[in-house]
Amino acid sequence: MSNGLAIAAVTRVLQDMLHSGLVASGIGGALGGTVTVSALPPDRILGEAAATAEATQLNLYLHQVTPNTGWSARDLPSRDARADRIVDPMLALDLYYLLTAYAEEEFQGEILLGHAMLLLHENGVLSRDFIRDVLANPPGGGMAAAAVQALTASDLADQVELIKVRPRPLSTDDMSKLWTAFQSRYRPSAAYEVSVVLIQRPRPKRAPLPVLSRGEPDPATGREAGIAVQASLVPAIPTLTAIVPPGQQTAARLGETIRLEGHHLAGEAVFVDVTAEPGGETLRLVAASAADGLVSVALPPPVPPVPPPPVPPEQDPANWRVGLYRVCVATRDAAGELRTTNVLPLVLAPLIRQVNAARAGDVVTFTITCAPPVRPGEAVSLVVGSREIPAVPIGATPATTLTFRGSDFVAGTTVPVRLRVNGIDSLLIDRTARPPVFAPSQQVTLP
Repeated sequence: MSNGLAIAAVTRVLQDMLHSGLVASGIGGALGGTVTVSALPPDRILGEAAATAEATQLNLYLHQVTPNTGWSARDLPSRDARADRIVDPMLALDLYYLLTAYAEEEFQGEILLGHAMLLLHENGVLSRDFIRDVLANPPGGGMAAAAVQALTASDLADQVELIKVRPRPLSTDDMSKLWTAFQSRYRPSAAYEVSVVLIQRPRPKRAPLPVLSRGEPDPATGREAGIAVQASLVPAIPTLTAIVPPGQQTAARLGETIRLEGHHLAGEAVFVDVTAEPGGETLRLVAASAADGLVSVALPPPVPPVPPPPVPPEQDPANWRVGLYRVCVATRDAAGELRTTNVLPLVLAPLIRQVNAARAGDVVTFTITCAPPVRPGEAVSLVVGSREIPAVPIGATPATTLTFRGSDFVAGTTVPVRLRVNGIDSLLIDRTARPPVFAPSQQVTLP
């Protein structure tokens, strides 16, 4: 939070911003000399001098300070019933400035005021870096006035809310009252509101209780257990946080490599256990690569080698099926201890390896080659365009070739197809393309 120097620091930052901006704009040539920016009461600008001796300058005058209604009601009472301090109350203030242009020649005041108002309009929010830079470099270096040098300790850049500058419309009557109170000659002026300045002075609230023991004592030895410390919110055990299928898809397919994200996943040996739901057996895959925060694992290929050599159960596509799987990572360290992560879900979608269509009269027969095999009793259908066609019964053994028949299809059109098994669709869209497109392998031209 800011401290008691914050009000003066705001004025100093605005003064520097106006001076630097006017110099950078190069209006000195139009005004016939250099321009100064002061922060004095208006009655001290001209004094008793005649109007002909008036210098060309800007003056930024803080004429009013009011509580900020939004922040003032934020804090609770600062003391409790025993008069002990429970909170450091915050002083929230809005500052009101009058920006006035003084000039010796005609049009100079309007030029000066116009450039100054444009600067405040373009810099309506004062950044923390800008405030720090201005206050850390007072004019004149080490010879600057003591008051200006003291503003470096205002902590204005560290308060919760940024400083905002916005114009404040004043009626002719309000402006007249202001200049009457100043007892000075009126000059072209613009009013601004600066919000919000948050001032707080931290103080000790209550002495902490003394430390009587460092952890629970051991009943047998009386020795204290010590302080339990956890360096971060990340548990010190293997944990999965996300399963990421390839290609920005929402499900995985046989033959693809999936990523498992988490922490403490590295080990001498890393495995991925995949269990089908409901009540399926667990298939253990060996991780293709493993690091502390990332494990990648390849799902078995959709088609076994020909001729098929002996393969472990987890590499046989016949042991997989479309559906939901519970996935966890098992790590074994150098001492042989096996630790298992939490479980996250993974959806295995059907893969259309090939699609053919043949017409006999008005009936079109679609032949789909898929993976993994579809088992008897599973609900299977083919979505052709916007039409869903049930499958011809597959018999008593799992099948990788499915047949679908439908009519009233327009010949010569190319339509997307989706294989739906137990409510899970094959992946129709290639999400790696920009914009996404239908995958070519998931389309068929109607005969």
